[in-house]
Order: sequence, then C-alpha cells, then structure tokens
Amino acid sequence: IPRLPKAGKCPGDLAVSPVTLPPDKNFGSQTPFVFWFATGKLVKVLIVNNFYKFLFTAILYRLRPFIYDIFMYTPQRLTCNLFTQCYNLSMIFRDDPDVPERENPLYKGECVFVTTFIIGLVILLGGAALYGRFCEKVFGPDDRKTPAYTKEDGVDFVPMRGWKNSLINLLNIAGTGPILGPIQGILFGPIAFLTIPIGNIIGGAMHDYFSGMICLRDGGTQMPEMIRRYSTKGIYKFYNVFVCVLLLLVGAVFIYTPGDIAATQLFGFDGKATSVSTWVIYGVIFLYYLIATVFPIDAIIGKIYPIFGGILLFSAIGIFIGIFVTGMPLLNIWDSWAAPVLSLTGADGTVGTFTYADYFSTKHFLPIFFVTVACGILSGFHSTQTAIISRTMKSERQGRNTFYNMMVLEGFIAMVWAAGAMGVYNLALQEPNAGLATGTVGVVCKYLLGHVGGIIALLGVIVLPITSGDTALRALRLSLSETLHIDQSTNGKRIKLAVPIFALVIAILVFAKVNNDGFMILWRYFAWANQTLSLFAFLSITAWMFENGKGKWAWIPMIPGCFYTFICVTYIANAHIGFNIPWTPAYIIGVVCAIAYVVGCCVYGKKRAAKLLAK
Repeated sequence: IPRLPKAGKCPGDLAVSPVTLPPDKNFGSQTPFVFWFATGKLVKVLIVNNFYKFLFTAILYRLRPFIYDIFMYTPQRLTCNLFTQCYNLSMIFRDDPDVPERENPLYKGECVFVTTFIIGLVILLGGAALYGRFCEKVFGPDDRKTPAYTKEDGVDFVPMRGWKNSLINLLNIAGTGPILGPIQGILFGPIAFLTIPIGNIIGGAMHDYFSGMICLRDGGTQMPEMIRRYSTKGIYKFYNVFVCVLLLLVGAVFIYTPGDIAATQLFGFDGKATSVSTWVIYGVIFLYYLIATVFPIDAIIGKIYPIFGGILLFSAIGIFIGIFVTGMPLLNIWDSWAAPVLSLTGADGTVGTFTYADYFSTKHFLPIFFVTVACGILSGFHSTQTAIISRTMKSERQGRNTFYNMMVLEGFIAMVWAAGAMGVYNLALQEPNAGLATGTVGVVCKYLLGHVGGIIALLGVIVLPITSGDTALRALRLSLSETLHIDQSTNGKRIKLAVPIFALVIAILVFAKVNNDGFMILWRYFAWANQTLSLFAFLSITAWMFENGKGKWAWIPMIPGCFYTFICVTYIANAHIGFNIPWTPAYIIGVVCAIAYVVGCCVYGKKRAAKLLAK
C-alpha cells in the first residue's frame, strides 16, 4: 500500500531542477527575491503539480485497514467493516424521527452479513470488465464514420456526446422492469442475487451491445430492418407485427405504472379510474410523450434527459448506500430459507407464514423468475432502443460504454431494488406479496432515505418508465415509417403518423384501468412478449456472425437464445393467458423448442455464410 512520502523526498521520485539565475554583480541585493522565487517554484512543483498524488496517497492511507481486510480476512469481516464505516457516517447525516427505530446489530458489535449480495455485485462488475471487453473484441469496432455524420438530418441522425448517448440509452432501456421485476423476483430467495448478474452479463448486456453495434454499422437501421437483413421473409413479417404490439404494450404499461405511483404515493390521491386526478396525471404524461415522439431528439430528449439521469442516479445510489447504512438483514444463499419471514392472516382467519423456501418450491422458479425479473437480466425491448442511439453516436468505439455498460448499470439497479425489497420483507415492514410491488417501492424509499430523500427516490422510479415509454413510441413511429416508407421530414408528417399510435395506446390504457383484471393481463402479456422479442435479435446476431467470418463465436448469442427459448415457450405453454398446458408437458415442449432453436440458428447461419462465399 502506498504511504505518505518521507520528509525530504518527493512522491513519484520527482526530480526538481535547481533554479538558474542570470549572473549579476549585485547578487546579494537580490537574495530575498531569489529565495522567494525558488520557494514558490518548489511549492508549485511539489504541491500544485502533484496535488492529486498527495490526495490519492492520503486517501489510501486512511483506508489502509479496510483495504487490508479485502486481502487478509474473510468476506464476512469485510462486510462487517463496511457496515461499521457506513453506519458511523449515517449517524452524522441521519436524524429522521419518522423512521421507526429498531435495535441495530451494529450496536452490539454484530454484523448482518450480505455476502451473497456483495458476491453478486462483484460478478456484475467483474463480468462487465471481462466479458464486455471480450464482446467488443469479437465485434471489432473501428474508426469509420458513423451514420450520425453520413446521414445527419438534425432530427434522428444527430451527433451527440458519448456521455449523453450513454445516459439517454440507460433511461431509454430502464423502465419499471428493473424495479418492479426484482421486487417480485426476490421472493424466490437470495438466488436472485446471483442469477441477475450472471444473466445480465452473458445475456442482456451482450444482447444490447451487438444489437446496437450491428444497427450502427449497417447505417443506423432500426430493428425491423436488421431482422429483414439477417432472417427470412416469414420471420421478418412476423417480427414486424410482434414488435408493434410490444411497443404499444410498453407505451401503455409505462403510462399506467408511473401515473399510479405518482398519484398514490407522491400526491396522495386514490388512483382510481373514477378519479379526475388519475386521468389528469395520465394526460400530462401523454403530452410529454407526444412532444418527445414527434420533435427532434436533440431538442427534447437530449436536453431534458440529463436532469432525469441525475434523479435516477440519486435514487439508485441512495438506496444502495441506505442498505448498508441501516444494516438491512439480507439472506445468504447458504442460509436456511425455511425460516419464517412474516406471519400472515388470511381472510378466513387462518394464520400462515411466508418463507423463501416455500415460494421457491411452489412458484416454479423456471420459468417464472426470468419472465418476472425481465429487464434487469434481459429485455428484447432494449434492441429497439439501442437502434435509436446508433443514429447519434460519434464513434463505434463508444459502443461498449453506451450499450454494454448501461445494461450492466441497469442490472445494478435491479440488484439494489431486490436487496431493498428483501430488507423490508425481513424487517416485516411490508408484506412479501408480488401483487404489492408498487407499494413496496414507497416503503423502501421512505425507510432508507426518509421523507425528503424518499420523495426524490420516488421521482427516480417515476422517471424510469416515462423515459422508456416516450422512446418506445418514438421507436414504433420510426419502425413504421421505415417499414411502410412513410416520409417523416416535417413535424406535421410525424404528428400524422403519431396520432393513430397514441389512439391505440389510449384504448389499451382505458381497458387496463377500467377492467379489474385488465392491468394484470396487460402486464403478463407485456412481460412474456418482452422476453420473446429478444429471440429475434439473438437469431440475427448469430446470422451476422456467420456472414462476417465470426462463426466460431456464434455460441455467444446462441447460449442465451437457447435458454430463453425454453423460458418463453414453457411459460406461454403453461400460462392461463397462453395454452394452459400442465407443467410437465410444458417443460418438455420448452426443451424441444430450445434444441430446435439452436439447430435452426446453426443451419441458417451456415447457409448464409456459404452463399456469400459462393459469390
């Protein structure tokens, strides 16, 4: 560990050249000037030019016990040390009388271990550094001009800075999925802390990176055009219908969820379909969607998203720090899952208990968990959003940070909300019920961050779906215009195409709000369609690899493609909204379809490669 420099030595073995003065007969009279001149130069060299070295060395010196623990002690000791440091800091800043007091284990010198959660974060961040770089090497970005310059039109093809593209892409892809999904998924137990990062790295982030980069290299095409180029005509036609339906569902879901959270938890309304306040809030979101869908991307999205991004980061980082500051008890994967978390009294007066073991064994982890968590692991919807950003990137070399790392950051958001939800479940602050996911959001925010911080965090939760819904409808407009060859050069022409789109979204929203089971039906179809859409992208990525002499790396998209074929087919085969087939035959059908998907990808990819060689 670097230490502070000893007296008389400069950090980094910096050699200070002596001050050379011009000869002068009256040298003695200049001694004070020479002295201060030399002293000033020495101070500048030692302090000003090396300020960050001093600062970094001082920080390392203060952190030396913690860094030592990383290498010399067990993860439990590391976790306990982290808890202690965060809790000590919290005593300085936290004084909220409305937060219910409880006996914190840190007072007794004990530590609530969150080792599985930390291991999951290490997998997520380490995998992003290693597998992300590997995917980048396989694709091979170069310095060719991007569509933002070759097709610049001031509307959709607009060169934008790398950090702004990354932030916009994050807000585009991060809807309610990485919040509500993990809140429901953590009911399966701490295994979620491992499956989310692993699936994110080898599935979701890879899916987003290659989808965005292929669209970028092919001239900023949208996903329908990418599917047309790298699949059959039949698949292309089916995809066009499927993606339009999904984007309509996304637009409706991402008006319903932020509108209800804002109405019930931010403004204190009842959120009922008969309340005028509910539809006023929906109308405000609709108005924003219309503006962001029709007008140039740099004029609206590019300017307002940095503000949304700041709120989003505050909420995610605030929840993350709050987990350690409050010492939330999180279960480890090797702990007993059978310990009762909460006693529940049914409508008939019977008293039952909730355990993670019972939920895991009775709710069919495969495929329900992966459909439920959705965006935190993988989302087919993301491919429609990365295609939009491919039109505003200045360089292909920005792709890993813009596409891959932003999906990893969404995985981090999912991990944080899963941990926060498990914490409030274990503390009996909220009933562990998947149907109360939106209510759990408010409990987590207000418990960890207090009233003011909780409101800001709730704003972040509301921002996420809104910033995904607007670009979902924008992607639908662009896809329809590209497929049907509709001119979109003026605002009037864009509004003309946007009006029927918004009319359909309103119809879906009214159905979901008025019907008692309408939203549950909407959410289930949305969740399944979202995952199924990714299979089209995996197929196209595989075909692109075979065509471009990268066939030996085709396993990269085929592994998650095979797995999610099994998940999606099994789910829809068993679900009541699907074919309602019993679980055993549904699993068999899923396995058969997964094998067929891999075989079909390999055969089709090799045929396309052979045709290119024949030419």
